[in-house]
Amino acid sequence: MSVHPSIVIVGAGPRGTGFLERLAANLPEVYGDGRLDIHLVDPHPAGPGRIWRTEQSPLLWMNSQAEDVTMFTDETVELRGPVRPGPTLAEWAGIDGRTFPTRPQQGAYLRWVYERALAALPATVTVHEHRTTALRVGGPREGRQRVWLEGDAVPLPADLVVLTIGHLDAEPDPEQRSLADFAARHGLLHLPPDFTADTDLDALPAGEPVLVRGFGLAFVDLMVLLTEGRGGRYEGEGDTLVYVPSGKEPVLHVGSRRGVPYHSKIGYALDGERPPLPRFFGTEQTDALLRRNGPVDFRRDVWPLIDKELGWAHYHRLFSTHPERTTLAWSDFERAYEQAPPRGAELAALVAAAVPDPADRLDLDALDHPLDGVRHASGEDLQQGLRDYITADLTRRHDPSHSSDAAVFAGLLSVYGQLLRLGNRVDPGVWWHGFFSYLASGPPGPRLHQLLALSRAGVVRFLGPQVTVETDEEHGLFRAASAAVPGEWTEARALVEARLPDPTLELTGSPLLRALHEEGAHATTSGLLVVDPVDSRVLERDGRPHPRRFALGPHTTARAGTAFTRPRTGGVAFGQNDATARAALTFLRDQECRIPAPLSA
Repeated sequence: MSVHPSIVIVGAGPRGTGFLERLAANLPEVYGDGRLDIHLVDPHPAGPGRIWRTEQSPLLWMNSQAEDVTMFTDETVELRGPVRPGPTLAEWAGIDGRTFPTRPQQGAYLRWVYERALAALPATVTVHEHRTTALRVGGPREGRQRVWLEGDAVPLPADLVVLTIGHLDAEPDPEQRSLADFAARHGLLHLPPDFTADTDLDALPAGEPVLVRGFGLAFVDLMVLLTEGRGGRYEGEGDTLVYVPSGKEPVLHVGSRRGVPYHSKIGYALDGERPPLPRFFGTEQTDALLRRNGPVDFRRDVWPLIDKELGWAHYHRLFSTHPERTTLAWSDFERAYEQAPPRGAELAALVAAAVPDPADRLDLDALDHPLDGVRHASGEDLQQGLRDYITADLTRRHDPSHSSDAAVFAGLLSVYGQLLRLGNRVDPGVWWHGFFSYLASGPPGPRLHQLLALSRAGVVRFLGPQVTVETDEEHGLFRAASAAVPGEWTEARALVEARLPDPTLELTGSPLLRALHEEGAHATTSGLLVVDPVDSRVLERDGRPHPRRFALGPHTTARAGTAFTRPRTGGVAFGQNDATARAALTFLRDQECRIPAPLSA
């Protein structure tokens, strides 16, 4: 048994690797040259973890360009520890920065970052890898913790536990259980929400219709694996791209709440004057919300500020780069915009008067409901309508004359940072994170060109928005319909839920997180683990931060998008990692924890 202070890090993927890098960077200043044991617990390879493991299909891409991926800090990151710069994925791999790397390429980069972090640790630190699953964390608030691992009878002792688990499986909710039961009774196939790369798709038969619910990045992976992954190929490029089937593909009938795919990645760089952010949703506004005695409601109190902030980013860019498309001087518009209440008639009238072309205005509600009220006479009309929509989106997102869209992306990143400051005072819920991804984290443009080619080839068919799925007991089939084509139903013997499971503590596939919740860890109404926004300590139901337990990642209220980021964009996750690493090292330095407490249950 170790007599040295020890940290158990549960999760050795990108977030765990980023935290390890910050431990190594801060050790000399905060902890000195004392002995330390670090235990990394993850059944998947350290560095890439599950999502970015190198053993997956190279047909699967990142949805970021290689020059936009870094795991290293720079001077734009808010941190107290030292900046330790390093190469982007493009620089490390020696590839064109504008390409979209494969997942295995990103996995190799993450493995190298992990090995570099290990090499930066002093000889007084020993790292132990445990390729298994953590089942439970126990121990008193005032004493050493115990971490039970699958397959080990004796728990790991830990002075501190840091959860960097990342995205997780989930137990099925009542709707998914009902659909699975129906499928089992009628010999159908139902694939619940899951990581597409881990889903057994072999059971989806060639040539047969498959209902797909979900039109985000999980669908893109599904589309790739069931087309190119089954031997199909593309000829030509861009608007003339043609799909040549292998004959092994099913027919994918895809729909969702919005009925459209996520917006294409922006295909140009935001140059020139950038919007000064934050302006209407910054430290002043979040401090005011934090001082409130009563509850803070996201839709009532926060969303109007976000709407005005994103509008500010949009119009600042429009007026500064395309004044010929506006009718007011910027100084006059700025003054009136500042004084107008958010999301009100006064603001709408100002924008309508100052920006004549509706295509140059920002309407977040219209963006979130792009097909509301749209009706088609037939399913074939719907197919052409969706192809026109996707083509227009591709054109706009690659046209610098609409660079106000890129300014909104910058505004979204700024907003995310302020939401993290609010911590557990407000729960944005699943909708906000989905909306953020829909606007800011969509597929590469080439993927949408492929989607169009598949649609023209009849391999993908669009169902439309507000899709409903029913079970037909009499005929033993799944049925789907959309308000976009009234009265038209699509039937199939297979249903795929093309989305990731929601990260709730009640339904998480992690026994460790479920046990934490059951034993007193606080959760939001949407099921996220509540952590202190300052240093990511886990909060208990009475509001007290646990002195020896930390958590970082998408299962927490400090979820920061991804564990890696674009260079020189603030790197919110990096700042969180730094704060948590310094808090952990300070605790170990100041506590009398070199002699372990008894490990009684």
